[in-house]
Amino acid sequence: MSLFEKINEDLKSAMKNKEKEKLEAIRAVKTAFLLAKTEAGAEEQLSEELELKIVQKLVKQRKDSASEYITQNRKDLADKELAEANFIAAYLPSQMSEAELEIEIKKIIEETGATSIKELGKVMGVASKKLSGKTDNSSISNVVKKLLS
Repeated sequence: MSLFEKINEDLKSAMKNKEKEKLEAIRAVKTAFLLAKTEAGAEEQLSEELELKIVQKLVKQRKDSASEYITQNRKDLADKELAEANFIAAYLPSQMSEAELEIEIKKIIEETGATSIKELGKVMGVASKKLSGKTDNSSISNVVKKLLS
């Protein structure tokens, strides 16, 4: 079952159970998938990699919005955004721990032969592709900077 099919099943379930917040979050994901399918040059089926990127983007948007609401003392709106982020994040594979991430980055640094912080871009390019969906780019960047400096 593809992620798109799972989203449709969860959407039906949320409607039946009258779970309003979950329903809004799932609708946002489905809308993003449908928009990606209708873009110029898009294929009829989204690749698993693209589906994960879309879900990651939606989670990041919700978290960014929540932090913005918190700075504006709008806890009610921040809570709503964080709840939606949690519902959407359930569609992501389990995230890597800091230790696992560090081990993977060390392997990538050896593969690329990077020795200094000047080669950050080279390592980040490989790491972003290899670890897509398993962690976010800011975590990757922090570990790469720590290991290369």
